[in-house]
Amino acid sequence: MNSIKVVTICGSMKFQKEMVQIAEKLELEKNYAVLQCIFGDHRKHYTEKELQKLEELHFKKIEISDAIYVVNVNGYIGDATRKEIEYAQSLQKEILSLEPLCKMIKK
Repeated sequence: MNSIKVVTICGSMKFQKEMVQIAEKLELEKNYAVLQCIFGDHRKHYTEKELQKLEELHFKKIEISDAIYVVNVNGYIGDATRKEIEYAQSLQKEILSLEPLCKMIKK
């Protein structure tokens, strides 16, 4: 078996469906262990404290990952995803994406 790469999915929760499909494809076809946060429309039911905890946990997932995979449908990257990309870059993580991130990636 090939070595397993741990990858955290990042992107807007409006692309939740695409995130799940991509996670499945990465696991089945690329032998990646995928970490993701899926709470979609239920986000409005969380308290501020709970949302902060989920954000902290998501950044921890980035820390323990080998790479992130940005789900940027039609090139869309929101503020939260931009912060996740910048954080991954600061940790020198590999950045993978659905669509090119040419303007975001610092060489």
